[in-house]
Amino acid sequence: MTAVDLRRFTHEDLPAIRQTLLDVHADAYADEMDSEFVRKFPWFVDYWGSSPQFSCVIGFEDGEPVGFAYGAPATPGREWWREHLTEAPADDSTFSVSELMVRPRWRKTGVAEQLHTALLEGRPEALAVLLVDPGRPKVQSLYETWGYHQVGNRQPFADSPKFAVMLRDLRTAAAT
Repeated sequence: MTAVDLRRFTHEDLPAIRQTLLDVHADAYADEMDSEFVRKFPWFVDYWGSSPQFSCVIGFEDGEPVGFAYGAPATPGREWWREHLTEAPADDSTFSVSELMVRPRWRKTGVAEQLHTALLEGRPEALAVLLVDPGRPKVQSLYETWGYHQVGNRQPFADSPKFAVMLRDLRTAAAT
């Protein structure tokens, strides 16, 4: 496992880290930059970063950014999982993991798990939710090893893929 220097950032830090996020994304998706959905990434950074509760972890190795994870608490009643469960959990507070991205050179080194763990560490919410492209079954399987399970599918934008909605109980995960 590659140990990286994990640094936390908030909404106030976005102007200072925005270009780093864009650069890591450009490297991670270098082969897919012709996709309109992938080209919209700067909009997503600005959208998520505009949340006062935005949380981001960037991993560095020797000062070089190797990946990041970010998200924010879900708006109550608009959680990505809500339309797929017949009954909401007693504590439905949810943290939405919006992005988890690792540059190609650092993939399969444990960096993704370190970023994900650091992002969720100490979160007050009971649940974590994320969307994953089912066309990437290895990524979906990785999330399952981290305690997520698929509860449904959703297409958040007309030009986006249809994603698997994956949910994780943070209280159970913290107890293990």
